[in-house]
Amino acid sequence: MKTIDIIAAILLVIGGLNWGLIGLFDFNLVSSLFGATPIERIVYIVVGLAAVWQVVQWKAIQSRWS
Repeated sequence: MKTIDIIAAILLVIGGLNWGLIGLFDFNLVSSLFGATPIERIVYIVVGLAAVWQVVQWKAIQSRWS
């Protein structure tokens, strides 16, 4: 399960950096890499699922890492 925790954390960092770029420079890294394709939507869904995982598993993640 620690592997899933790490993957989810990495995806959240990537998503956060993308939102930071959008807010600061009006530059969407995901769109520039994948364009308006279904892959772009899949990337957003995967990042969203990573966030849901972190929220739902918050207490379990803390106990696994302590």
